[in-house]
Amino acid sequence: MWSKLVLVHAALAAAIPLTSRNPASILYDRGNVAVTAAPFTCSASSWPPNTIGKANQPQHPSAELAAILAHVDPARIEATIKKLVSFGTRHTLSTQSSKTRGVGAARDWIHAEFQRYANASDGRLSVQTVGYIQKPDGNRVTFPTLISDVVATLKGTDANRLYVISGHYDSRNTNILDYEGDAPGADDDASGVAISLELARVMSRPNLPVPKASIAFVAVAGEEQGLYGSQFLAQTYANSTPRVNVEGMLNNDIVGSPKGDDGVADPHVIRLFAQGLPPINVESSATRETRLSIGGENDTPARNLARFVKEVSENAATQMNVSVVYRLDRYLRGGDHRPFLEAGYPAVRFTEPNENYAHQHQDVRVEDGVQYGDLVEFCDFEYIARVARVNGAALWSLANSPGAPTNVRVNTTALSNDSILYWDPPLAGEENVGAYEIVWRSTAAPFWTDVVDVGLVNQATLDLSKDNVVFGVRARSADGLRGVAVLPFPVS
Repeated sequence: MWSKLVLVHAALAAAIPLTSRNPASILYDRGNVAVTAAPFTCSASSWPPNTIGKANQPQHPSAELAAILAHVDPARIEATIKKLVSFGTRHTLSTQSSKTRGVGAARDWIHAEFQRYANASDGRLSVQTVGYIQKPDGNRVTFPTLISDVVATLKGTDANRLYVISGHYDSRNTNILDYEGDAPGADDDASGVAISLELARVMSRPNLPVPKASIAFVAVAGEEQGLYGSQFLAQTYANSTPRVNVEGMLNNDIVGSPKGDDGVADPHVIRLFAQGLPPINVESSATRETRLSIGGENDTPARNLARFVKEVSENAATQMNVSVVYRLDRYLRGGDHRPFLEAGYPAVRFTEPNENYAHQHQDVRVEDGVQYGDLVEFCDFEYIARVARVNGAALWSLANSPGAPTNVRVNTTALSNDSILYWDPPLAGEENVGAYEIVWRSTAAPFWTDVVDVGLVNQATLDLSKDNVVFGVRARSADGLRGVAVLPFPVS
C-alpha cells in the first residue's frame, strides 16, 4: 500500500500540471532573460482570454526615483547597525538613563540621527519622540516602562495622506526578561531601523521635489515585549481628529541576511507578507460575508498593497525580486505591521528569504562549534541596501501616486455578461488623477494580469463577465504613476 502511494505521488510530481513561473522572479531577471510581454501571467491566468485592454506591466522607476535609489549607501547602513549594536542591549526594559548602554541611549541616538537629516532638509523633515508608560502586563513587562517611538515625518503636499515605514530598535536574547545581558540585535532589528534612517536621509534632501503624500520614517520600541510601540503609534494615528489617513505601512523586520541555517542564500529575494481577511474588529460581519461570497478574501487592502509593491519594486534599480507570501507572518512569529492592520490600515512585512534561528533571540555564545547570537558579522550590508531600495521604490511611488479610488462597486442588479463598475475619487480628491484604470485577473491568478485605461470617469462598462475574473480599480496620475488597486463590492 505504501509503495503504491509513493508511486502515485511520484507520478503526480512528474506531471506538475499546476506549476508556473516562480512569482518571485517574473519581473527582474539577473540572467538577462527577456521578460515576457505579459509578465504577470502564469498557467493559472490562462482563462478567460483577454479580448480587451492590454497586459498589465510593471511600473519602472522614473529618472528621479532611480537617482534616489542610487543614493542608498551600504556603508551608512553598516555604520548604523554597528552603532546600534554598540549599545550592548536595547531590551525594552533595559536602562534609559545611561548615555552609552541600553534602549534609552539607542533611542536618543536614533532621534539625533533623524534630527541631523532634518537639519539638512530645509524644513521638510520634522522629528518627534513620542511614547507612554506601559504598566506591568503579567508577562513580558515586569515593571512600569517608558515605551518610546522615534518618528521623522517628511511632509507632503496633499492633506491627510500618510505612508509609514518602520523597524524596531529594541532587542532581546534567549531569556525574554533578561534586560541586562547583551542582546546585539544586528539583524533583529537594527537592519530594519537602518532602512528607516537611510531612506529618511535620502528622501528628505532639499534638491528633491516634495512628495504628494507625507512619509513617516519610524523606529519603534517594545516589539519583542508585545508590539507595544507600534500599537501605540497605530492607535495614535487612528484616534487623532481627524483620523490620520495611513494609506500603507511597510514593516522591515529581520532583513539583514539572505542566507539561512542550511547555507542556502537568495541574495536578490525579499519576502513580503500580506494578510488576507482583515481583523474582525476592522470589517463588519456583513462586509466579511459579502467579501467571502464574491471570493474577495485574496483582495484585501494589504494584499493589493503587496501587489503594488511587487509591480514597482522589481527592476534593475533595486536588483531584487519580491516574493509575496499570502499570510500575516511566519508561523509562531509576529510583527509591527499587525497593530496597523488591527487599526484598519493596510500593512505588510518584509523579511529575509532564509532565516538562521541561531542568529535570532539567542545569547551570544559558541556551542558545539556553532556561533550563536544576532551579531553584526552575520549581516550582509549590500543585501540590506537592496532591500532599502525595494522599500524606497515602493514608498516614493506610493507617495507620488494619486491615492486609491473610494467606494468602488460593481453592478449586480441584473444578470449580464457585461460588467459595470463605479467609483468615487480618492480621499485627497481628483486633482492629481489623470485617468482611472481597471485591472483584472483570473480568480486563480496571484497578480493583476490585464488592464484597460477608461479615462477620467467614475463609471465604466466592460465586455467581460464579472463572474470569471477579479476586478480592481486604480487611479493614475497625469505623468503615469499608478496607485493601489481596489476590489469592487457588489451593489444591487
